[in-house]
Amino acid sequence: MRPAIGIPLALEPARGAGRLAAERTYADAIVESGGLALALPPQGHIEALAARLDGLLLPGGGDFLPPTGRLGRVRFRPVPEERLAFDRALLAAALRRGLPVLGICYGMQLLALAHGGRLVFDLASERPDGLEHRLRGAAARHALEVLPGTHLARVLGAGPHAVNSRHHQGVAEPGQGLRVAARADDGLVEAVERADAAFCIGVQWHPESLEAGHRRALYGAFVDACAQGRRG
Repeated sequence: MRPAIGIPLALEPARGAGRLAAERTYADAIVESGGLALALPPQGHIEALAARLDGLLLPGGGDFLPPTGRLGRVRFRPVPEERLAFDRALLAAALRRGLPVLGICYGMQLLALAHGGRLVFDLASERPDGLEHRLRGAAARHALEVLPGTHLARVLGAGPHAVNSRHHQGVAEPGQGLRVAARADDGLVEAVERADAAFCIGVQWHPESLEAGHRRALYGAFVDACAQGRRG
């Protein structure tokens, strides 16, 4: 039986109560890898919801606001409070239950914050000598190094990889219980993971939009972990 993997939906402005949405590539990558993709709108009864899942995918999203609410002339696109509260609660429930978790971009940053980590709120102004991480175009890539001895290295292979990314925020410190699993050539954290979990990985890039080999390796390992947990 295919494992059930939840994907929290984004909230978008619209007339009335707003609109729920998600990029189809996330669901397609899960289904391609043997899972069931379940779209999750913000709601209550978090523990009951988590109990029905075999894994949690935290997709990309908007911005986290700095503590002061501003940073020079940077314009932020903040995650709606309702979505952020739901995502935080659902992630906490998934971690308590030991569910496999895969965080993508915003999802990786949320994973770091859940472990007490810190963010870089705007790479261009806080790390002006760094690489460009908000890449333009579907074919654009930048280099990173997957660190040996990590779970991610067993999935993708240690050493250099070329990835897509389109973010202006990042992880400064991963937080307690997380370790760095990959860094870009400018030193920016590109992946984090829990060493004590069967699968709890956050990546700053978008593997669901990468080449088939990379996509299937990472999503396949995630779905396999979800299936193993279901059988266990």
